[in-house]
Parts: sequence; C-alpha cells; structure tokens
Amino acid sequence: MKPTLLQSATIMLILLFAGAGCGDDTSDPGSTQWRMVWEDTFDGPAGQPPDSTKWDHDVGTDWGNAQLEYDTDRPENASLDGEGHLVIVAKKESYRGQPYTSARIVTRGLFERAYGRYEARIQLPYGQGLWPAFWLLGTNIETVGWPQCGEIDIMEYRGQQPSTLHGTLHGPGYSAAEGITQRYDLTNDRFDTGFHTFAVEWEQDEIRWYIDDVHYHTVAREDVPGEWVYDHPFYIILNVAVGGGWVGAPNASTTFPQRMLIDYVRVFEEVAS
Repeated sequence: MKPTLLQSATIMLILLFAGAGCGDDTSDPGSTQWRMVWEDTFDGPAGQPPDSTKWDHDVGTDWGNAQLEYDTDRPENASLDGEGHLVIVAKKESYRGQPYTSARIVTRGLFERAYGRYEARIQLPYGQGLWPAFWLLGTNIETVGWPQCGEIDIMEYRGQQPSTLHGTLHGPGYSAAEGITQRYDLTNDRFDTGFHTFAVEWEQDEIRWYIDDVHYHTVAREDVPGEWVYDHPFYIILNVAVGGGWVGAPNASTTFPQRMLIDYVRVFEEVAS
C-alpha cells in the first residue's frame, strides 16, 4: 500500500533531517530539505480516467515534432489499472488521420508553480519509435511562445535504447538540438523492466536532475548561452509519443500496444532553513 500524503511528507522530512548531520558539505545538491505540496498516487478502479481535478488532456497530433500518434482523452489511452498505477497506452490504430493513438496529460490550469522538487516513479515502454517523457513547460507559452516559455525535460527516452535516457533544458538560444542535455546509462539494467524514479530539483539559479536519487546533471543560470527563463510557474506533462524526429518511426520490430506505467507523481517545496 502506498503511503498517504502526510506519511510520505513526514518520512521525507525525517530522512532529510537525519541525513543533514552525516557530513559537513551543506552545499551538496541532495542536502536541500523538501516538504510535499502535491501528489497523485493513481489509486482507483481499473479503467477510471486520471483525476480531472489534477489532470487535463492535450488532444491532437504533431505538437511541432512530426509525431505520428493522435493523442486522445479516451480511457483506452490513459486510465488507472486498479493496482495503483496510471497507464498511458500507445496503440497501433488508424484514428483521425494518424496511424497510432496515445495520450498526453497535463496539469495546466490545475497545478502550476515555480521551483521545487518534481518526482515520478515510472516503468517505461520499449521499442523503436517510442518517445515517452515526463517534463515541465512554462505556463506563459500562449503569450511568449516556445522556447521563450522554457522547458524542463525531467526524463526523455528513446524506446530503442532501453538502458539510456536524457535530462534536458530548452530555452531561448538553447532549444531543440541545442538544448543543454545529459544522458544517463543504466549498467546491466533497462528502464522497461522495472520502475525507476526520475526527478529534478529546481531552484532560483540552478536545476538538478536525478535518477533513483543519483544526481547526474546540473544546469545553473550562468551555464545557459541565452536567457534564463525559469523564474515563473510551469506545469507538468506526461506522455508517450510515437515517432518524431528524435526517435524516428516505429518499424517491424516494434510491438503494440505499448504501456508506460506511472506509480506516482509528487511535488515538493523547499523547507526554509
């Protein structure tokens, strides 16, 4: 059984405060103390859509990346499995002119904030042409456009590379192929065979990336070649794209349906010292 919001927050604080006295390096990125402010643990009956008080759907296709799926708001593409997970399902089917369907769920208009630790425990799909992601997008995208709004990719993954994923920052002057990125490679393991925890810790002048609490990437304000655009609220996105320039199209080796299982998503705020 998953811990409640209060239990999880209490455990997190106990662990962090207990660890604070284990060394003198208070500048270590992992030493920041956090308090949970939002979560979804996806508890509910099988077939139930994601909680509409927490998640909305982006419905459509392409999204500027030449993706091949049509993202729907149907339970067939995003629903609970009855075992405490949200399942995003990519299917091979003709739908509104596209050869595949999937889902892209967002907290836009429901939960938006600046700064904090954003964390999800996820098991990824596998196969050529699959592009799952857990990411943040600036809420001002409608007024300033992309990449001026900023984008924080907590986790992106090419389905054909099951042991490798990427954490990337996109902004004005460092977007698309010029994004500031770092890859992470598992040793003797794959992201599609079990759950892993993906997180960023976003502070005023620095963003840090973690996998299973291993810190592997940092971008500071002074590191970006353009404007630092991470001083305003962002919203959360979870999706499984099919095709697109970064991963290419599925081929004969790609089996469908493919599923991304999300165990939880949690957001923490920094505890004042």
